[in-house]
Amino acid sequence: MTEQGVAVAPPRVRGGSGMGRDFFTGIGFLFRGLGMYARNPKMMFLGLIPAVIAGAVITGAVVAMVVFSGDLADVITPFDRGWSDGLRETVHVVAMVALIGVTALLAVFLYTALALLIGEPFYEKISYNVERKLGGPIEEAKTSFVRMLGRSIRDSLRLLLFTVGAGLALFVAGFIPVVGETVVPAVGVLVGAWVLALELTTVTFERRGIRFRERRRMLRQRRSMALGFGLATFVCFLIPLGAVLVMPAAVAGATLLSRRVLGLPDAAAAR
Repeated sequence: MTEQGVAVAPPRVRGGSGMGRDFFTGIGFLFRGLGMYARNPKMMFLGLIPAVIAGAVITGAVVAMVVFSGDLADVITPFDRGWSDGLRETVHVVAMVALIGVTALLAVFLYTALALLIGEPFYEKISYNVERKLGGPIEEAKTSFVRMLGRSIRDSLRLLLFTVGAGLALFVAGFIPVVGETVVPAVGVLVGAWVLALELTTVTFERRGIRFRERRRMLRQRRSMALGFGLATFVCFLIPLGAVLVMPAAVAGATLLSRRVLGLPDAAAAR
């Protein structure tokens, strides 16, 4: 099949054991990206500049949300005014935890989107160098920078709407006994992993003129691999300073993931 005149290999659908293998392969892509710090430290450290800027902005917003989470919990739970003190306190705590959870989910997405926007030249270069060291081929669609940036912003807004919608649904579900403490956090992490995989692969797919819907369709065909990569990245991003330090490696790992999904060689440079 082709997309914007660029040849794309059809993704393969895996069975159960293949899905498990794909999941760990996806995790491995992030670790391979981290290994590129040693092989190309100058380029990778350049990628830290936009990551630091985006991290400072998002950290400030998260700290503010955590500080005022108690007041916000009071605002969004007016229905408990006539309840007993113990029950009100329980609802208040659940609301605070749900708010902080949704904030973390949105923060990871907004950080990634902002870092990619600020550091587009840096991350484009990192991704391009990864592909070049893998021996190519590096197909590039003839699209102006302004148009490509516009597509990237539009796609990020789509993902933002999806993340906000999912966050609100998870927030409401957080009040369900048992489910709110067990299922909801797990689903939240998986949503964050999927959004990260979609967002971080933008650079490689956009270089080939492959639009958001097609990218999403192709990643769905290798969902386990995408979730493995996204989950490993999401967990690292939750660690203090982890998002800043891992961001360049995540772009490199997303390039490896993209090439695997596109049916292109992704292991030659590791040897």
